[in-house]
Order: sequence, then structure tokens, then C-alpha cells
Amino acid sequence: MIIQIASAFFSVYMFTKLLDVPRQFAHYAAVIGAVGWWVYRLSRIGGNSAMMAAFVSTLVIALLSHMMARIKKAPVTVFLVAGILPLVPGAQIYSCVFNLIQNDFDLSNFYLIEALQVAGAIAMAVFIMDSIFRLVQAYSENRRGTIS
Repeated sequence: MIIQIASAFFSVYMFTKLLDVPRQFAHYAAVIGAVGWWVYRLSRIGGNSAMMAAFVSTLVIALLSHMMARIKKAPVTVFLVAGILPLVPGAQIYSCVFNLIQNDFDLSNFYLIEALQVAGAIAMAVFIMDSIFRLVQAYSENRRGTIS
């Protein structure tokens, strides 16, 4: 698992170059991606489905991205987009197309549904964490307004 986590770190770090992430934030995004992959692997080892593992690990990635964005005074997307790279269901899409070409439509449908579930779980986790941070921010701004 250590090799997978290190590979996730280096792949996210290199992906930040494609995304033109500022150099001072690239290693933070890579650490977030590696932590997300670690949580994903732990969740899969624990017996969760790919969808649930992607959901839980994306929640962690989104949480860390929001925290790092506030600490480093940078946009959340700098850390979030690069951080979710290891979770993108590319292998499932590949398997779907491969089995479609092989005329194994049942297996192709299985991988397509799994890919859509993982992508939906990623989107839902990002939405939930973003909503939580917006609510906390609105609450703190409202509270500061009533105290002052």
C-alpha cells in the first residue's frame, strides 16, 4: 500500500503541472491526493464498495482542500481538482469500453454502472463538503455581525 500512496503522490504532483497549479501549492495538492488514496484503500480493505470508498475519501479530500485553501489563502479548486485525480474512475471506463468491444455487454454494463456510481459519489461528496463549509462561513459571519 505504501507504493500505491507514493504513486498517488507523484501522479498528483505531476498532474498539477498540467493544471498549472502554482508551484508553492503543488506539493500540498499532492499530499491531499495521497491521503485521499490512502483513505480509499483503507475503505476498500474494510469491505466497502468502490462507490462508498470514493465517497468517504472524497469527503476527506474536500475537507483537506477547504482547510488548505483557508490556510494558504488560495482557491479550493487548486487543491481539490488535483486531489481527486486518483479517484477518477478511469479503470472502470476502460473496462467498460474493452468489454463492449469484446461483445460482453453484461460486464460492460457492470463497469459502466460502477463508473457512474463512483463519479456520482465524488460529485456528491464535493457538494456536501462545500455546503458544510458555506454554512459554517455564513454562521460565523452572522455571529460576528450580531456580536459587533
